[in-house]
Amino acid sequence: MEFKLAPPDSKLLSFFLATRPKFLIASAAPVLVGSTLGYAMVETFQLGLFILALLAIMALHAGANITNDYFDHISGNDWVNKNPTPFSGGRRFIQEGILSPQATILAALACLAIGSALGVIIAVLTKSVFILLLGLVGLLGGFFYTARPIQLGYRGIGEFFIALLFGLLPVYGSYYLQTQTIDTVPIFPSLIVSILIFLVILVNEFPDLIADAQVNKRTLIVWLGVPTCAWIYRATLTGSFALAALMLTEDRMFFAGLFYLFTLPMAVFAIKLVNAKDLTEPGYYRANQNTVLLYTVGTLSLTAGFVVWRLV
Repeated sequence: MEFKLAPPDSKLLSFFLATRPKFLIASAAPVLVGSTLGYAMVETFQLGLFILALLAIMALHAGANITNDYFDHISGNDWVNKNPTPFSGGRRFIQEGILSPQATILAALACLAIGSALGVIIAVLTKSVFILLLGLVGLLGGFFYTARPIQLGYRGIGEFFIALLFGLLPVYGSYYLQTQTIDTVPIFPSLIVSILIFLVILVNEFPDLIADAQVNKRTLIVWLGVPTCAWIYRATLTGSFALAALMLTEDRMFFAGLFYLFTLPMAVFAIKLVNAKDLTEPGYYRANQNTVLLYTVGTLSLTAGFVVWRLV
């Protein structure tokens, strides 16, 4: 069963939808987690910096999404993919004739430019080299995830870079904006966020297995195979709950760890859905859908836990 697009009503709407707005939660979530963790540690909340950070990372993420569509078009990856889903296989606006390749890359560069400009504003306001470096890593990492010649996503390391770019680094960066400190406090929550986004990327690669192999895109699924990666999914997700249990020993992280542990039934269901015999079947994306939901609920649970600790 092939997933088909309905053409947008206008070119402007096409550009907006090309950013994959439904999935920008993946970049907003670590900012929420890091910012509320910072709020739990200090009694003030830098609302202006929080909003700027949120807009900056979402703009960079939008640019990276469109960049991926362009370079997966160049490599032929999206053209040979016969099993696209709402969660994988690209936005396919180029393949459907909705946007030209030239318009696509220009839209990508525009989003990246907006995100970079907002990042520079944050760096100037905070006078922080640390924030400037984080922004630069995010910009380059997002662009070169599929852009030549680096193509991180084609070399068996893309999943780990996504975990870094959408987990550890933005949680630390947003925490720093609230506290002006660099310390070990964000380690556990940032690792949980990293694990959750890693799992989103990993599960979304299963339907793309055949197409990725055809263009030599060496994702973990292509490299290690479906059964092994299914077990990696299960083991890694289990590890996130071990981290949450450790958070219970830290007073200001207690509620965040507890609320995350409440998502355990969802995780058990997710593990059941990650069945090696189903993951590459045409039209199967229940595991993808549930993993995105788990990511959303899990990161919001951490966020709520930090806010509750401060309020009580």
